[in-house]
Amino acid sequence: MTVKISHTAEIQKFFEEAAGLTNDQGSPRVKQLVLRIVQDAAKIIEDLQVSDDEFWTAVDYLNRLGARSEFGLLVPGLGLEHFLDLLQDAKDAEAGLSGGTPRTIEGPLYVAGAPICEGEARMDDGSELNEATVMFLEGVVRDTEGQPVAGAVVDLWHANTKGNYSFFDQSQSEYNLRRRIVTDAAGRYRARSIVPSGYGCAPDGPTQECLDLLGRHGQRPAHIHFFVSAPGHRHLTTQINLDGDQYLWDDFAYATREGLVGKLRFVEDAAAAEARGVQSRFATLAFDFEVQKAPAPAAEQRSQRPRALQEA
Repeated sequence: MTVKISHTAEIQKFFEEAAGLTNDQGSPRVKQLVLRIVQDAAKIIEDLQVSDDEFWTAVDYLNRLGARSEFGLLVPGLGLEHFLDLLQDAKDAEAGLSGGTPRTIEGPLYVAGAPICEGEARMDDGSELNEATVMFLEGVVRDTEGQPVAGAVVDLWHANTKGNYSFFDQSQSEYNLRRRIVTDAAGRYRARSIVPSGYGCAPDGPTQECLDLLGRHGQRPAHIHFFVSAPGHRHLTTQINLDGDQYLWDDFAYATREGLVGKLRFVEDAAAAEARGVQSRFATLAFDFEVQKAPAPAAEQRSQRPRALQEA
């Protein structure tokens, strides 16, 4: 027989006390959220008959997840970050907002403060030229009426040939493969970089441990992250996943969306390589962005979630 007590007045009053609702200190919003979390957790324990062993195993798992700084990896892996995008899409549709480049997840590996460049930038530090294929990336930022947006900031970052990101990978130089590019008068941005690799969750980490129990892999296709922002326009958080990758439409983080697939073109011509200042084959990638004008009274702002790396 299943015993349930969470709905009783006595237990509900207890939860309200635990969530701080019986005092006038602290944050009302945090209290509201904590009360709901505690109430829903109690219902899960009752409805699914969670045993004590299962409960403390979950607590241990969360401790290990935090110790490995993998909360930000598990959230997209469970589809929650993609859900936030779908929810915002629905809110936009309800408000009659349409058009623009699709949004998709930010992921956990952004680092603020990358070098800022006017019009064009070199992103790599040259340390992987023997293994990497040089990539020339360019595009135009326009509004939804097709007009170029001058002075937009294109903040982009991606992994190296091993699927690792600078800062988190201490072998890389500071801000390697991370730049901010201000678009020129025609809304154009250009970057020289290297073709990135996809990556997988650490096989010995708690995120992959959870995915294994769900019968799922933890692989991501090669991709490039972007923030695009400009005065009077809504901030765009998106990424382009690269065509031809085996995980393009099987991304464990659910980031691939129609309209966000980048097509690399590989060039084998020696004269073209010399003209570009490279020694051998290279790749080109063109991708334009369309940003919505900000509805009155203020532009949508990028999420201000806490980042220990904000000033890294």
